[in-house]
Amino acid sequence: MKRKLIVLLVLMLLAFAGYKYIYQDHRDIQKEQAEFVVSSTSITKEFLQKSIEAEKKYLNKTIEISGVITEITENDITLNNNVFCQFSSKITTLFTTKDSITIKGRCIGYDDLLELVKIDQSTIIE
Repeated sequence: MKRKLIVLLVLMLLAFAGYKYIYQDHRDIQKEQAEFVVSSTSITKEFLQKSIEAEKKYLNKTIEISGVITEITENDITLNNNVFCQFSSKITTLFTTKDSITIKGRCIGYDDLLELVKIDQSTIIE
């Protein structure tokens, strides 16, 4: 009887640990410290020259990226025509093209077709 109870307790503990591992809380990129601070031109150059190394370095990491706005819509900003930053909500701060800006977000990779570094969960730093 004790053996069955111990086995049941261990199974329940493993099930609970598995549940907690699979259903982790979502990352809050806005509160995370940036692992890298780069300019939009330098990160693009890294992806063009050494794509595999750059992907290992930046993929799924929180980064601060600075550049000049070349395109802006309700939910995204493009920096220097080579970094696409997507926001979770509408951009409320008034910016225009040719404004310098720093954005923090999660790097999700490089789009070979559009030749853009993609950043999501973006927030405006300055």
